[in-house]
Amino acid sequence: IPNPAQYDQGTSPMNMPPTLSNQNGVKRKVHTKKKKKGFITANVAGTKYEIVRIVIEEMIFHKARDDDETANLIWNDSSVQHEKIAELRNYQRINHFPGMGEICRKDCLARNMAKMIKSQPQEYSFIPKTWIFPAECTQFQNYVKELKRKRKQKTFIVKPANGAMGHGISLIRNYEKLPVQDHFIVQEYLDKPFLMEGYKFDLRFYILVTSCDPLRVFLYNDGLVRMGTEKYHTPNESNLNQLYMHLTNYSVNKHNENFERDETVDKGSKRSIGWFTEFLRTNDYDVAKFWGDVSELVVKTLIVAEPHVLHAYRMCRPGQPPGSASICFEVLGFDIILDRKLKPWLLEINRAPSFGTDQKIDYDVKKGVLLNTLKLLNIRASDKRRNLAQQKAEAQRRLYGQGSTRKLTAGSSEWERQRHLLERRREELKSRQTRLRIYPPDDKLLLEKYESLLSAAFQTFLAGRAASLQKEMNNPLKRMKACT
Repeated sequence: IPNPAQYDQGTSPMNMPPTLSNQNGVKRKVHTKKKKKGFITANVAGTKYEIVRIVIEEMIFHKARDDDETANLIWNDSSVQHEKIAELRNYQRINHFPGMGEICRKDCLARNMAKMIKSQPQEYSFIPKTWIFPAECTQFQNYVKELKRKRKQKTFIVKPANGAMGHGISLIRNYEKLPVQDHFIVQEYLDKPFLMEGYKFDLRFYILVTSCDPLRVFLYNDGLVRMGTEKYHTPNESNLNQLYMHLTNYSVNKHNENFERDETVDKGSKRSIGWFTEFLRTNDYDVAKFWGDVSELVVKTLIVAEPHVLHAYRMCRPGQPPGSASICFEVLGFDIILDRKLKPWLLEINRAPSFGTDQKIDYDVKKGVLLNTLKLLNIRASDKRRNLAQQKAEAQRRLYGQGSTRKLTAGSSEWERQRHLLERRREELKSRQTRLRIYPPDDKLLLEKYESLLSAAFQTFLAGRAASLQKEMNNPLKRMKACT
């Protein structure tokens, strides 16, 4: 029978603390331990973009201290040192891969693409002819001599090897004026582009790479159409300096008085790829072929990067079992231009695409990209707790000499891998309406073609390298297939 005095103190039998009696009949309180709810932390000290912070808060991530290196998510605008990636725990995620500069620097992209063009010329016909100066100055001069012999004249575009935002770009037709000792790239200018209302434009596609071991690539279903601000005319000696006509960079054209800012997706100098898709459909273009061509261009380009990225990642994270959750992910900005036959051509790749939101269309598109990215990553508060428990268990096994087990017990690495694979597939299915997985593709014939190209890319990468590296990178496709 409960003591009435307890009710005077505001205590009822339902919320009285549990008690136990010892051998002498003396009662003592039993303190029940409340289960702590975990939360996801994000370190955003390395970004200047407010939209990144907004999306992270919307996803109910807690902002970590600027010096907190244990956060679940670390976001940096610029690439990070390999040592930092090596130091991260298995539950953490960072938004850059090591080795991705092999396709994001203009000179590296040109060099690596040239090797694949030599090996697979039919499959890699989507990048304009490119020369790296000063190393390939002689080859360029020979090409120009051949043009003169055929009485042809072409326009070339000169770009800094590691430039951005249109800085330092110029057009030339007089080849003798090139400073042959400077470091830059020269590229054939596509003088017959697909036009929109008389203007030249390019397309910014957003690509998400969630893993390099195995390779997994996603294409977001929207992006930006960036238009020039002067009506286009074929380049000639009198209009080569009219960059508002020839260049589509937003950072260049926003300074022109003709730049049109509009709050809708179908007007102004910046529009959405979603609108452009509807434009193609309305004008009886093959929309499925357009998206298929873009997807192939993206995958084939990332196939060129894969050996470099995989090798660098394994150097940073040695001993990781295949199929385990990737520490790294990357949002890439692919800049693509269409010729008058609607064939896509690769211009460049940005590993730190701008998340500035000068206009409403920027805000809407880029917020969608970031939200979809974080959903696909499927970061959970329990990841940190499980990982720390697994590390503790492995340390105890090493200390007491217990043998490893293959059972799928909670906390084991194999159990974690299987759980990760199931959750990854579930999130991919949920995101299919906004972001399409383009590698590995569902089409078996297309997958076989990509795997053949991957084999060629690895052979090219390993040619002339040390035997130890060739052994380490032996048959990476076999591992990829086992985890796909």
